[in-house]
Amino acid sequence: MASFAALGNDLYTGKRSFDIVGRRKLWYTMSAGLIVLSLIGLFGRGLNFGIEFRGGSEFRVSEVASTQEYEEIASEAVDQAAPDSEASVTLIGSDTVRVQTSQLANSPSEQVRADLSEAFGVPIDQVSSSFIGPSWGETVTNKAIQALVVFLILVSMVLALYFRTWKMAAAALVALLHDLVFTVGTYALLGIEVSPASMIGFLTILGYSIYDTIVVFDKVRESTDQAMDTRRMTFAQSANLAVNQTLVRSINTSVVALLPVATIVVVGIIFIGPGTLLDLAIALLIGITVGTFSSIFIAPPLLVHLRQGEADIVALNKKVQRKAEAEQASQRSAEEASRGDDESVLAHGTGSTALGEASGQRGTAGPATVRDEVTERGVHPYAQRGPRNQPKKPPRSRR
Repeated sequence: MASFAALGNDLYTGKRSFDIVGRRKLWYTMSAGLIVLSLIGLFGRGLNFGIEFRGGSEFRVSEVASTQEYEEIASEAVDQAAPDSEASVTLIGSDTVRVQTSQLANSPSEQVRADLSEAFGVPIDQVSSSFIGPSWGETVTNKAIQALVVFLILVSMVLALYFRTWKMAAAALVALLHDLVFTVGTYALLGIEVSPASMIGFLTILGYSIYDTIVVFDKVRESTDQAMDTRRMTFAQSANLAVNQTLVRSINTSVVALLPVATIVVVGIIFIGPGTLLDLAIALLIGITVGTFSSIFIAPPLLVHLRQGEADIVALNKKVQRKAEAEQASQRSAEEASRGDDESVLAHGTGSTALGEASGQRGTAGPATVRDEVTERGVHPYAQRGPRNQPKKPPRSRR
């Protein structure tokens, strides 16, 4: 935990940094692969809509003593009363069997109830039946699509006004659509049943994704505005710094949100079975995970890609580049000057040694000889010899 906190501090201060914006082609390639898989699931297998959307009859057998081979038992019971209807059998919890069929009339429906009661050995009052018309599912679908369209329009307007540029809104919307397509495509690939709770989950993950994207974009705007004022970093560098500063926060927020959702999914699959809670939890689990990815690796790099051709950003990048080139040239000049001084010192030392050797050959002490003589005699070689204050010689007499 301490090392993770230290990593977050290093990322925030810029001591360490991951090149997220600079490697945008890698993230684009990964996202394109995810989208292709999602489209294959959507157009290949299609969505497995629940009975609420397609309509039909549903039977629930409660307090079943033994759930062994419950699928075969229920399918045989339905085939006897309604041979033309295909049954979808699932186990809810530990003792409830749910059987869904196409639309049945009253008489076949009552016969299916009786056959299920006899097949599972329970009283007939423990077998409930319900009918859902297709018009209700169509209404739910239309309302969900309308809510999605209104949501996207409002989000676009709010983002464009808040960030004062449509390019941030466009990048955020691309990330939202990326999350939605991947989540729905995963449902199609895995054959997960789409229920009204799933639709609610789809809309919920859009709200979570846009929240995380706005937090990252707000830091990007702050960092890029500072770069425009100081002229010390390019637009891409300042945006990458902002993403690194919010990276640990985004991961922590996602982990905190995913832990309870993952717990609900595990408990729902093992103990509860299919139902509203499990449908909502699965949608949130997939959506929060992919939403965190898009908020960090898709939206900020796409924003930099969209804005890199603007005149002020081009001017900023050129100025920062010229400044960096000037600093590199100055550093190279300093290194060359230091290297030249070292060579001059070496040459001066070699010349002094040669001069000392030549002076010794002529009988004159050079610097090295002077030091040696001082060491041996203990007196300076140029000191006066003999007693001091000797009388001067008398001047010669003139004739």
